[in-house]
Amino acid sequence: MTWNPDRYLKFADARKALALHLLALLDGQLPSAIVDLGCGTGNITRLLAERWPAARVIGIDSDAAMLAKAAATPSTIHWQRAEIGSWRADFPPDLIFSNAVLHWLDGHPHLLPTLLGQLAAGGVLAVQMPANFSAPSHRILLDLVAEARWRHMLSGVRMGSVLPPADYHQLLMPHCRHLELCETTYWQLLSGDDAVFGWMKGTTLVPYLERLGVAAGEEFLGEYRQRLRIAYPQQADAQTPFPFKRMFFVAQR
Repeated sequence: MTWNPDRYLKFADARKALALHLLALLDGQLPSAIVDLGCGTGNITRLLAERWPAARVIGIDSDAAMLAKAAATPSTIHWQRAEIGSWRADFPPDLIFSNAVLHWLDGHPHLLPTLLGQLAAGGVLAVQMPANFSAPSHRILLDLVAEARWRHMLSGVRMGSVLPPADYHQLLMPHCRHLELCETTYWQLLSGDDAVFGWMKGTTLVPYLERLGVAAGEEFLGEYRQRLRIAYPQQADAQTPFPFKRMFFVAQR
């Protein structure tokens, strides 16, 4: 997928709150080598470097534009382009941190034990993923894609997915000495016109728009925007409530 860094950063504060929640679950950790897996524009990677200034920090992402945005701000962080699903560490990190990335990848029963196995002894895998795929924002998108007008053009496009929490517990426990897992629904208040549409355009819609041409893409977006306005009406204060469920886990090898 090809990402638009500026579009993604439109809701940078709301996205940052999720990373801060995940960071809060790491109190007491003192990693000396950190990998931010799926670092994007590097905003969260820099938080990791600030939290542990003596640590070696590496940001990994598959998108060149996002990495260019990250590298535009001087830092001691090393930025590396790699496909996350096939990435392998050159050294055993003490912390692999992944914020809102792994839901894009299939094969979690293989991927997560592989990531845990690359950690140093006692190292931690810290993950946050959206778990909002049954929300109106996502159901409307799936219903639209299933219509005859779009079905053929968008066949096989994937919006991402996660397993139920119980499945992650069963999957991870044999590979770690300690596991903390939780789900939380954030009652997000997004500002501006068509705010939910703007949020979705920066993330979930990316693989769909890559498949469509300009004209078809505009038609598709127009229909999706109209349906979102009904599902998520803007309030009198120009804010739109957008509840969003998230999954967090911290697994120690």
